[in-house]
Amino acid sequence: MSGRAPRTRPVRIGPRAAAALALVTLIGIAAFGWPLLADRQSGLAHSQDAPWLFAALLPLLVAVVVATIADQGMDSKAVAMLGVLAAVGAALRPLGAGTAGLEPMFFLMVLSGRVLGPGFGFVLGSVTMFASALLTGGVGPWMPFQMLALGWFSLGAGLLPGPERIRGRAELALLAAYGFLGSFAYGTVMNLQGWVLLQGMGQGVSFHPGDPVPQNLARFVAYCLATSVGWDLGRAALTVVLTLTVGATLLKALRRATRKAAFDAPVSFDSGAGSDLGHPPKRPQPGT
Repeated sequence: MSGRAPRTRPVRIGPRAAAALALVTLIGIAAFGWPLLADRQSGLAHSQDAPWLFAALLPLLVAVVVATIADQGMDSKAVAMLGVLAAVGAALRPLGAGTAGLEPMFFLMVLSGRVLGPGFGFVLGSVTMFASALLTGGVGPWMPFQMLALGWFSLGAGLLPGPERIRGRAELALLAAYGFLGSFAYGTVMNLQGWVLLQGMGQGVSFHPGDPVPQNLARFVAYCLATSVGWDLGRAALTVVLTLTVGATLLKALRRATRKAAFDAPVSFDSGAGSDLGHPPKRPQPGT
């Protein structure tokens, strides 16, 4: 019997779960980017399309979970861990939200996505944002976009290379670098949602419906530099600090819990258990 500890395996993504994730991603890309391709006469208020996106997103998130369960990638233990991590993430968000972009839940999404895989990470990010919005009263037309953006952020952590080879300081450095860049990416994506609503701010940064995409993208970059770099930097810096300081401990805890849960362990029955399933054990013969 080998003394090596069992490997930690992420929650598996089957073909149906992958298809549901791809559909969610396509809807999200269209929801964020369609104003850039719209003409001057189209309605561009995301407050109008957000309810439709929310109505489409929730069933698709449920479809991702159901498809993962159907593909035998997520069992009751994984669903329970999803609920626990989402509750912890939702509780972390109010500790820093609203103060220079400090949002401690982002480092938890990085570590959870790394250990439990991209599919689990996407659902966790979306559910955590939904729960935190309900907890903090942050429900509005921006919420479905936040759910998508944080889901992508957590999914990306699960796609990082070398989950079985890169460990120790090298892994923490990789996760810290991803958390830093991903925090800026999250802020940039969310800026795209809000920027199209804010017209008349100035010729150099306002969104101009119907203008060529390169011109609007140049204004968008100027808008991000002028309004959100400091906020995104606070989020990125806190994610790096928390990852480097408590990341090793939390990674060990998540991997230990994943090994004990054994999400990918096949169900088997002992051949000697038939006596408990309606077949009484044989009575010993005299003299044996």
